Amino acid sequence: MSNNQRLVTLTRRHRVLIQRTVDAVLKSENITFPCEVAVSIINNNKIKKLNEEFRQISSPTDVLSFPSGEYEKGISAESFTDDEPCYLGDIAISLERAQEQSLTYGHTLEREIAFLTAHSVLHLLGYDHIEEQEQIEMFVKQEQVLSEMGVTR
Repeated sequence: MSNNQRLVTLTRRHRVLIQRTVDAVLKSENITFPCEVAVSIINNNKIKKLNEEFRQISSPTDVLSFPSGEYEKGISAESFTDDEPCYLGDIAISLERAQEQSLTYGHTLEREIAFLTAHSVLHLLGYDHIEEQEQIEMFVKQEQVLSEMGVTR
């Protein structure tokens, strides 16, 4: 995990929460083999540049996911043949945006960080929210993970 911003303090508690959330999503998807996710904590300016470069949207967003492969809603151990942990991909979280959204939605920064992390890991695993049914499925999965972690609104 790398912290490439200085506007919002990334605490040890936040780092542990991000790792716990990644682990909880993997567990919820019955992924029991070792996996790795690279997490970059950035600011609105940096995420805006990434958003523009990869999605052609010239505005900051809260989180971006960069999967290492294309998975059909989940992965299996058979997808990986070597003894190394599977590399799921990269996540970029704007901590600045997360703080703004936590104030807008009236919950803690920790809850927002956990939500964005869960959301992004699901994207790495092949989930999306383009269609309404996909959006509902993804939202339910995110909320189940957060609830099981004891992270509530």
